[in-house]
Amino acid sequence: MSSPITNVRPEPDKVLVDIAEYVFNYKIASDEARETARYCLIDTLGCGIEALGYPACTKLLGPVVPGTIVRHGAKVPGTQFQLDPVQAAFNVGAMVRWLDFNDTWLAAEWGHPSDNLGGILATADWLSRTRVANGKAPLMMKTVLEAMIKAHEIQGVMALENAFNRAGLDHVVLVKVASAAVCAWLMGGTKEEIINAVSQAFVDGQSLRTYRHAPNTGSRKSWAAGDATSRAVRLALFSLKGEMGIPGVLTAKGWGFYDALFKGQEFKFQRPYGSYVMEHVLFKISFPAEFHSQTAVECAMILHEKLKRMGKSADDIKKITIRTHEAAIRIIDKKGPLNNPADRDHCIQYMVAVPLIFGRLTARDYEDNVAVDPRIDALRDKIECREDHRFTKDYHDPEKRSIANGLAVELSDGTVLPEVVVEYPIGHRRRRKEGMPFLVEKFRTNLARRFPAKQQKAILDASLDRQKLEAMPVHEYVDLYVI
Repeated sequence: MSSPITNVRPEPDKVLVDIAEYVFNYKIASDEARETARYCLIDTLGCGIEALGYPACTKLLGPVVPGTIVRHGAKVPGTQFQLDPVQAAFNVGAMVRWLDFNDTWLAAEWGHPSDNLGGILATADWLSRTRVANGKAPLMMKTVLEAMIKAHEIQGVMALENAFNRAGLDHVVLVKVASAAVCAWLMGGTKEEIINAVSQAFVDGQSLRTYRHAPNTGSRKSWAAGDATSRAVRLALFSLKGEMGIPGVLTAKGWGFYDALFKGQEFKFQRPYGSYVMEHVLFKISFPAEFHSQTAVECAMILHEKLKRMGKSADDIKKITIRTHEAAIRIIDKKGPLNNPADRDHCIQYMVAVPLIFGRLTARDYEDNVAVDPRIDALRDKIECREDHRFTKDYHDPEKRSIANGLAVELSDGTVLPEVVVEYPIGHRRRRKEGMPFLVEKFRTNLARRFPAKQQKAILDASLDRQKLEAMPVHEYVDLYVI
């Protein structure tokens, strides 16, 4: 019997070509995107610095073989490690994602576009040091910011209409795709080589979302993006060495991504690639909490102060109703026991209970020594979530992209407090002017956790002026963060 399948190699899938065309040819003209990218850079690095205070994170860092130092390799900020770009990408990626405090993108798919900084910074630092060692000009931080804008755009635009979560896949597939594209570009790849790298990212094994959901929530969700951006650097390196791509990786009948992993659906696109995502990205400024809960936590902080003024506390609460959007219910509406910090920072009831009781929510509040307080679970049991369809609609509206939550509290004496509603968190584009001074203060606080005053000042001097930052060689900027 003859095969009905032709062996004529297809042209690359259009999705691959569009990504490569964008990365290779698009010129960043938006001053807002460049300035936001600078804020994103310092915030992401600051999140990584804070994570170095957590042994659960640091135990995963360093070279594969202890003691290995790679000559002209990429350095890992806040440490003494100098590694090959693949392992350095994992280190940086795991650090910045560990505490769930870096930027966020919410759409049909969710994610954290700054996760790509692991691959971008490691690749750029390694390339810059290698160039200088060979008597060539270094790579500049301006190029790093451009790579960040492009990685944000690829991940974010693909997420607008395509719910990988509904196919059981984790959003880090988009980190792998975006990082593969921009890292191949940083390495000097041709359009064909970028296409090949992106095709390899799609054909790769993809992470399941199992580790993000009860009852299997675990710490892998804190290093999964580091793994993805690291894998992307490896695939980009393969492609630059001439490894062939898989042109029909998405559309191949039966064997392609669409049929095998995406329930037979093709990707949908709301808009062409530009700089939209970086301009609209959401910063986590006030609380290290899953982003769908950010406004709920802000409401809880307001209510904590109101109860204090009334001479009451969380002990006087009989019932709490959280009016929220569908994505929050699907991801973080969680009853029952919470087994670890990764479980707790994806439970909206926990993230509301803690600020109502203590008037704060920090990364330390997810640890066991805080979670054992019996008041937290007692209050969690009094909290119910319900969807507001308007909140869900505004969440998906490209002109609004709200993340609204409302908290209604009934006290044991029958008093019903007026509902507190916050539609846009402080890290939203609509509150950008209000939020950026707090973001810079967050960065200062994180630097002070790790570096002496003189080193803090050097980092701030280089980071808070975009023209100065863009003109710095990448390796010189990274060196400012070395212990």
